[in-house]
Formats: sequence, structure tokens, C-alpha cells
Amino acid sequence: MTPATHPRGAATPLLSLVLVLAAALSLAGCGGPATTHHKPGTTHEEASGSSGTLLPARDESGHRLREVPAATAPTVRAEARPDTEGGWNVHLTVERFRFTPDSTGGAALPGRGHARLLTDGRETARLYGDWGHVPPGVRTLTVRLHADDHTVWAVAGAPVQATVRLDGAPATSAPPNPRPSGTATSTATTTAPSSPRPSETGRTVTLTITGKTVEPPPSRIELKKGERLTLRVTGDRADTLHVHGYDREVPLSPGTPATLTLTADRTGLFEVETHESGLLLTQLVVR
Repeated sequence: MTPATHPRGAATPLLSLVLVLAAALSLAGCGGPATTHHKPGTTHEEASGSSGTLLPARDESGHRLREVPAATAPTVRAEARPDTEGGWNVHLTVERFRFTPDSTGGAALPGRGHARLLTDGRETARLYGDWGHVPPGVRTLTVRLHADDHTVWAVAGAPVQATVRLDGAPATSAPPNPRPSGTATSTATTTAPSSPRPSETGRTVTLTITGKTVEPPPSRIELKKGERLTLRVTGDRADTLHVHGYDREVPLSPGTPATLTLTADRTGLFEVETHESGLLLTQLVVR
């Protein structure tokens, strides 16, 4: 039997189809444009959020302002407390605002974002919570609220912020253009608090570690300077209990309570954690 033969050129349409499919797949693969959260033709600061009105004005660092009504705008207040090393511990009080570190770089959603610290007019740090630190030598601190897309929340064309003088001078005055009542911008002057008298009776805090769970859940322990604190910690594995700032440590043995007693003679915010597992147990706020 004579083998079947194909006319010359019969494979040409099939080969052309294969080449077209290969080209389409290459365009759809790694060589294609990356997917982002931006709308086409917009910048990082103009992500897909529709909250407020994006203004052409920018702050000192080049971030655009996002205007929102004063009635629904976030607010911020700042308080600075001197630490024992010449710097300042900064505490923020915010309203209609939530810190969202996991969403940074995304769209601008109402009442969400982070804060930025400007020391003597220069942006130096971001805050993703209500506590921060300023080094010695700073004269003026400004705390400004940003949306997740890094734009600045604004009311009546002015950033939502708080300004604190750290050199004892009066707080900075309002800009020449008057702001309407209800503006979200607040300023405050800070003074060094008087040293509280040491407490005669100490406090005892009991903590239990099970796996990666801490009971009671991590929170802040408010202490007066000079107050004595005893931490009683029981864990389910070998580890080391460490109090930052005071450089106090004690080993933890499974099922055996460990006791660490200290006198809160340094002001500031100090974390208590375990070394090996890296668990945050609590925070000490000493004033």
C-alpha cells in the first residue's frame, strides 16, 4: 500500500495558527503591563479612592491635599512628654480616624491612613499608631494626617495637623488666611510635667503565655515615675522576658511563674517582650 501523502504547503495554515497563538501568549505573560491599584493614567497619589476632592495644592514634601468637609474630617491632637535622654515621647489623640498600616499605598478611604512627623518643618518619620518619639534638639513638631494613598487630609485647603513647640515658646500662630470654625487643625503647647512622688506600694501584673497568645491581651500599663512594678509571667516554653529601656531580663521556664520587679525611674514608653518568640506582652507608659 502506498503511504498517504500531503500536498506541498498543506501545513502552512496550521503553522501560521501556532505562531499567532504563541505571540498572543507572550503578550499576556510576564512581558505585559503590571497590574496595580492605580487607575490608568493616574499617579501613585491619585489611586482609586473617591473620598473627598483632590486639590492641586501640595504640602512641603510634595504630597497633594485631599479636601473633606469639616463635619466628617478626621482630627488630631498631639502631646509631647520629655524622656530621660533629652528627647520627647509623642502621644496622638485622633477622632474619626483609624491607623491602617496594612493598607498603605492603596486607595484613600474615609477616616483611614497614617500620620507623618515634621520636625522643624522637615518630614522625618511616619506613625502607624498613636505613639512616636522625637530626638533631642527639635524645636517644633508638626503631626499631619495622611490617607493611605499618601495624600494629605485637608479642610478648607489646610492640612489636618497639630503643632507642638518643644522649646517652651508659644505654639505657632494660625496662618494669615482665617480658617472656618470646626477646622480639623489643632495646635498645642507642651510643658514638662512635674515629677510625681514615688508610690509607696507597688503594683503586680500577672501575664500568661500560651503558644503565641498572651492573657490578658497586650495593652499599656500606666505608671508614675518612681512607682514599683512587679511582673509575674508564666509561659509554656523556655524563653527570656525582657523590659526594653530598663535592660532587665529574667529567664522563663515552662509552667513556672517568673518574677521581675523594677522601679519605674525613667519616663517614656517601654515594651515588654519575649526574646526567642518575639511576643509583645505589654507596654509600660511612665510619666
